[in-house]
Amino acid sequence: MIAVVTGASSGLGEATARRLARGVGGTPVQLVLVARREQRLQALAEEIARVGDARASVLALDLTADDAPARVRELLEREHGGRLDLLVNNAGAAWKATFSEGGWENVRRTMELNFDAQVRLTEALLPLLRSSAPSSIVNISSTSGRVARAGSGAYSASKFALAGWSDALALEERPHGVHVGLVLPGFVSTEGFPQRQLVGHPFARLVVGKPEWVAEAVLDTGLRGKPERYTPRPYALAAALRVLAPPLVRRALGWRAKPRA
Repeated sequence: MIAVVTGASSGLGEATARRLARGVGGTPVQLVLVARREQRLQALAEEIARVGDARASVLALDLTADDAPARVRELLEREHGGRLDLLVNNAGAAWKATFSEGGWENVRRTMELNFDAQVRLTEALLPLLRSSAPSSIVNISSTSGRVARAGSGAYSASKFALAGWSDALALEERPHGVHVGLVLPGFVSTEGFPQRQLVGHPFARLVVGKPEWVAEAVLDTGLRGKPERYTPRPYALAAALRVLAPPLVRRALGWRAKPRA
């Protein structure tokens, strides 16, 4: 099995790469690890080679670069004969700011990485996924892609877009043998999102997930046919309440908010 994992140098992408490297139903996995930090990718690839039968190629690039999708496709054609069984669109970032503080520029740069880059890469690799079918795409959205919070509007916009696009893409690609799964993590403690306030609280820490849980959700939605997974699973309740009782959710999320003088 050939799998591409973006944002693989840390956090959810790194955990997903490690989980895939352990094998899937006895099938050896050949990984293509994509991220900006080459040293981190090389270290992960070497670790994977030491502990099992999996092997990993490394491609250090910025996914927002114009030539990034073509470079990923060229590597797959050169090293794997154009085969691709699983694409994990995980790369992403957040710059916390209200709209009045961050404005359009914060929305633009967040959408560029969290949504546009995923769409562009998928477009470049879709012919390979179709020719390798049955195959899968897993898009890592967020619970923030169903329920938005103050100060993270740009991030939520990008993840809402990714979730909506994934739903449509799943219907479009099913006839071609390409399954599209969606993972929606809640609060997960990673290098990029340390969740210090929550982890440091004796009760709030109970709602913080682990990267390994997200990695398992990737397997569920990518290789076991699930359409989507929230992780931790109880976060699905927040998304359901957003649809069934939006005033209640707004009050719950805004109870601390105070007008600025």
